[in-house]
Amino acid sequence: MRREDEPEYREYVAARMESLRRTAFLLCHDWHAADDLVSTVLLKLYRSWSRARGADNVDAYVRGMLTNAWLDERRRPWRREWPQAEPPEAQAPPVEPGDRSGIGRLLRSLGPRQRAVVVLRYYCDLSVEQTAHLLGISEGTVKSQSARGLETLRGLAVDAHAEGRL
Repeated sequence: MRREDEPEYREYVAARMESLRRTAFLLCHDWHAADDLVSTVLLKLYRSWSRARGADNVDAYVRGMLTNAWLDERRRPWRREWPQAEPPEAQAPPVEPGDRSGIGRLLRSLGPRQRAVVVLRYYCDLSVEQTAHLLGISEGTVKSQSARGLETLRGLAVDAHAEGRL
């Protein structure tokens, strides 16, 4: 990056940091992993700032970088094992009414690509076209993944409500 571009980059990062952290958290559901993910993306953004700032929508460009970095991280072999403090048979604690962690638990039940589509479409409020472009998939895939993801979330929410966990 050129020295004269640095103030613009710093200003952009300062203005968008919390939004990027929240989006990363919705993807990975771990604040520490979200911070690592944002750090990785901001380093990549620093290196390619001249290309990124030339994009039609810098926020969409950076969200795409964030989503792709998360998907790349999910593909790594060490991510296939999940250390657990309790045996997998342990039941999750009940969620208090109004507690948003229940939504996070429901989102974690979706696959990585489906979760990315749902987060980008309904949390980041992107259009089908924008989501397809960011993820490098067809618009039809975005529509089907959105529909399946919402259907899965509705079913899980009904089950969790019936069991008193939501």
